[in-house]
Amino acid sequence: MFALFQYDFAIRALIGGLALSVIAPSIGLFLLTRRYAFMADTLSHVSLAGVVIAAVLGLPYLIPVLVLDIAAALTVEKIRRSGRAFGDGALALFLSGSLALASVLISANRGLGFNLSAVLFGSITTVSSEDVVLILILGAVVFLCIAMFFREFFALSLDEELAEGSGLRVTLFSTILITLAAITVALALRVVGALLVGALMVIPPLSAMQWPVSFKNTLIISIFTALVSVLVGLPL
Repeated sequence: MFALFQYDFAIRALIGGLALSVIAPSIGLFLLTRRYAFMADTLSHVSLAGVVIAAVLGLPYLIPVLVLDIAAALTVEKIRRSGRAFGDGALALFLSGSLALASVLISANRGLGFNLSAVLFGSITTVSSEDVVLILILGAVVFLCIAMFFREFFALSLDEELAEGSGLRVTLFSTILITLAAITVALALRVVGALLVGALMVIPPLSAMQWPVSFKNTLIISIFTALVSVLVGLPL
């Protein structure tokens, strides 16, 4: 089974998968405790629309996906903080709207030769060296931000009103956290696909939260669970 890793594409996929296994559940734990579990799914559907737009315009997929993901994430957060709609309502709006936009564009451009399956479920055979470099660089930035602002993100996730009353710049750190989530989803698209990136971000933290341990240890268990999932799942 592990003979798969004699091939370069499998090694690239493994490196990318392991890097994502560190950052995805790290962001996912904060989203989960903020009751933003469906943010990852929403951004993955936005990513699908971004990939289709990139294909139509003949652009590299990552730039439109990053722009759309970050714009959607910040807009959802702004709507939630304004009180004009509940957070899950804003998420549903972007999830459905992005899926509809992607569907219309695919139907209108059937000559693109668009591989929808690769976008939805990932394609380890198409992970390039450039993809791995981008994942490692941007992944390192995401993880560094988590390490630097861990206490702020924890306070924000635990009780937003209490954090604001304690003098924390809630709007700033909410923006940073949501932006990091958008970057993570965009990076994971090539390896795990639009439908499964949400699972990588949510299920490991959800599993880790079943253990009666501290928040920091929950984060460690989340990362460990994701790493094992990739190490076992990729060869299978």
